[in-house]
Amino acid sequence: MATAKKTASKKTTSRTTKTKAAPVKKAPVKKASVKKKTTSKRASAKATEMRSFHISRDTSNFKSFQITRQTVYWIILLAFIIFVQLWILKLQIEVTTLIEAQQQELINL
Repeated sequence: MATAKKTASKKTTSRTTKTKAAPVKKAPVKKASVKKKTTSKRASAKATEMRSFHISRDTSNFKSFQITRQTVYWIILLAFIIFVQLWILKLQIEVTTLIEAQQQELINL
């Protein structure tokens, strides 16, 4: 009961006729189902409740001084910036003295 497939042979009568392949059909895109959130009165009531007599964290005085890790980072950054600025100032002074020396030599020629 097996059936044999017949192979179809293409016959071209002339070069001017072109065969077009059938476009490939895409699977239909399924839309995502929309789920609605239901809010209950209990959940919204809990969110809006006031929490009286809540113990708050102790806040430190603004004028108090305490060395923290962040303080050390800022001190290191400040020292680096001052070092670089002094190095640039030294280079500028050296360049200025070299230019003045060259101008004096040109004037004396």
